[in-house]
Amino acid sequence: MLDLAGQLHEWAEEGREFAVATVVAVGGSAPRPPGAALAVRADGTAIGSVSGGCVEGAVYDLCLQALRDGETRVERFGYSDEDAFAVGLTCGGTIDVMIAPVAVSSTVERTALEAATRSGPVALARVVRGPADLLGRALLVRPDGTYEGGLGGAAGLDRTALAQARALLDTGRTGTLELSEDGSHCPGGLTLLVESAVPPPRMIVFGAIDFAAALAPAGKFLGYHVTVCDARPVFATRARFPDADEIVVDWPDRYLRRTETDARTVLCVLTHDAKFDIPLLTEALRLPVAYIGAMGSRRTHEDRDRRLREAGVSERDLARLRSPIGLDLGARTPEETAVSIAAEIVAVRHGGTGTPLTGSGRPIHRPDREPQPV
Repeated sequence: MLDLAGQLHEWAEEGREFAVATVVAVGGSAPRPPGAALAVRADGTAIGSVSGGCVEGAVYDLCLQALRDGETRVERFGYSDEDAFAVGLTCGGTIDVMIAPVAVSSTVERTALEAATRSGPVALARVVRGPADLLGRALLVRPDGTYEGGLGGAAGLDRTALAQARALLDTGRTGTLELSEDGSHCPGGLTLLVESAVPPPRMIVFGAIDFAAALAPAGKFLGYHVTVCDARPVFATRARFPDADEIVVDWPDRYLRRTETDARTVLCVLTHDAKFDIPLLTEALRLPVAYIGAMGSRRTHEDRDRRLREAGVSERDLARLRSPIGLDLGARTPEETAVSIAAEIVAVRHGGTGTPLTGSGRPIHRPDREPQPV
């Protein structure tokens, strides 16, 4: 639901009633992850998607029904062997979808939508499996531990849900939690879906070159807040990088020391110039970021490794460096190279192999990995 926060907040401000269908569990090869949502207004206007098309019609009708009867329900959709074009997932997986009317007077949902519209950070925990009287109950959680709403049930339930939701919020993840109704951590009668809304992750591109100009829009397309940094003001200009969110003229290593990064940050070093690369990578490889890649030939890579070792970088830290940057796509142009870099970032983010799906035998859709140590 929070993925649609901007439009839903606008509907709420206009006083429009709507229902939201949210994917709360997936099995097998499902096209959309937990948290994916379809919202329908009373006048029939719809936004979002829960399945990429296969069950949208049925879910749309259930949203209209929820607006009529005010009931919250969870429905399962799966593959039909008898009729692959019936209401089901032709990809072979299953999804559980919670359909719930959202009252414009609902303080918790409106506050969550407003916070997410401002780029959060905030988490919304909702009961998606459990007793009927608790289904759909919501708890809004902020990073400082303050919260609004409640899940009902035992006194300890809100306290446990708050701690678990904050842990997911800290890593910017959306996921489910299995709890007992008394709030204990043992899997029991309740499942919570926790949706995290956090500012976009950062992609910092070092080196104001043609490859960076191609990578910036690719980063935006993937949902990153893109910064381009170069020490040369003649190259680091808005005219050359219209798609970047931010353009910084500074020495790369100095900028990296003073800027904010986190476990979702992606660093792309495209300068392939030792006077920039070595101090920058020495700093970068000590940071707990998601991805560090550096451009250059294999000869450049070998020389860079030697210089980094001489600068005191450990073998463990050096192993984190993706160099030469990108996947082997046979890329030649800056645009093709940007695709190869973006593909490697996606693969690292979700644990992909980068190998062709044809003949691989691996699941196409895999659950997000737990945050990895870096």
